[in-house]
Amino acid sequence: MNKPFQEHSAWTGRQLGTDARVPLTDDLPRFIDLSARLTGFDEASLQATGLTEVYRAVAAEELGVERYARLLRELRELDDAMDGELREAARAVTYLWYTGSWPGPPPTVVSPRAYAEGLVWKAAGLKAPATDPGGYGSWGEAGDRTGQDAGAEGSGR
Repeated sequence: MNKPFQEHSAWTGRQLGTDARVPLTDDLPRFIDLSARLTGFDEASLQATGLTEVYRAVAAEELGVERYARLLRELRELDDAMDGELREAARAVTYLWYTGSWPGPPPTVVSPRAYAEGLVWKAAGLKAPATDPGGYGSWGEAGDRTGQDAGAEGSGR
């Protein structure tokens, strides 16, 4: 069974940058810039997830040092001229941001927080299911409408 990523580490629970194969570097700004171009979300929105360092570590570890470096170095323009390896790496990083999971059979969720912060929910204007304070099944309960213009007729509420 695959283990989920931890908030502070990649696959195996190592602290960021402690895997000799994936050193912590100053490439985070380039990774965020690349991620913004791939996802269509601005850099501030990506940083607001609190997962940029985690996702950088996940991408570097899963893609491998050379392919990760190549992705950052060569992917200046998103176009049809990308080779298959670079295209797959870009898709994997995009998938990571939108779903909070690394693609694969089966996809592996990075963490519960990554699931909740998935860009798919933000793009749809929704909260991730079972992550709102009301918890599972809260949508089926009648809410307390006190103070919410409960008496306003024709308001659609």
